[in-house]
Amino acid sequence: MENHDFELPVKELVEQLDKARALQQETGGDMGKSIKELERTLQKVRKELYSKLSPWQRVQLSRHPQRPYSLAYIQAITNGQWLELHGDRGVKDDKAMIGGWGKIDGQSVMLIGHQKGINTKMRQYRNFGMPNPEGYRKALRLMKMAERFNRPVVTFIDTPGAFPGIEAEERGQGEAIARNLFEMSILRVPILCFILGEGASGGALGIGVGDKVYMLENTWYSVISPESCSSILWRSWNYKEQAAEALKLTPQDMLKNKLIDEIVEEPLGGAHTDPEESFRRVKDVIVKALPKLQALDPDRRVEERIKKFAQMGVVAE
Repeated sequence: MENHDFELPVKELVEQLDKARALQQETGGDMGKSIKELERTLQKVRKELYSKLSPWQRVQLSRHPQRPYSLAYIQAITNGQWLELHGDRGVKDDKAMIGGWGKIDGQSVMLIGHQKGINTKMRQYRNFGMPNPEGYRKALRLMKMAERFNRPVVTFIDTPGAFPGIEAEERGQGEAIARNLFEMSILRVPILCFILGEGASGGALGIGVGDKVYMLENTWYSVISPESCSSILWRSWNYKEQAAEALKLTPQDMLKNKLIDEIVEEPLGGAHTDPEESFRRVKDVIVKALPKLQALDPDRRVEERIKKFAQMGVVAE
């Protein structure tokens, strides 16, 4: 498993633990006491390290190459009961945006999310998780389909931003995202939004208007990435750590500023250390939240959703 620089103390202990276990297996000697001591030390170091992460370190964890992406969550929480739907019925099928019907404990749900690739070839195929306008129009088509069948919508956000190419602008990138913001605000079925990794700019917000918005513990949500912010303000990427701190992009900052509803805790060390547990926690949140939202009158639900987003950024002096 890959490790970031700040995770080196954990990496060293894991290597020592692996060596002790291998030595016990090879020699048949009793290494139980040493192994237990290493396990206790590892647990202690992990708790101390991951409880004091800086904003930049959380950004790094959100981009971990082994971190599970939207498709992994969808497959896990539906137990494979998932039918992907394709195309925006206009231009093409955007591979950076996935969506379709799934069943979660017998409940039919429309599941939509950004999808990154797990290797170089797949990253190119998925355009590194950066949708074109067709991706947002596909997402809207599927949300409207869910509304027709009176089924809730769950979105998974994980993108470095909408694709910034000239061709995307020519086909109406800004309009496509703006249309989604408008339509999602008045959609008459429940909407749950989860930020699984990176939540960058309008690319994230294009499927991020919901009755409840959740962030996993080691994710970020901001109008701009720390690197881009650093390059604009300091004309260099060398100040990305300061930019991450100033942007207030962590889940804790978002919750404090009432921009999200809840933080979903990850397994110690990040979602990539125990994907199955991470899937279970996200599923538990969905199963708990949907019945409460479905019990509300649609008009009231829409009214509360609009009110919630309208109040963001409002201050009184």
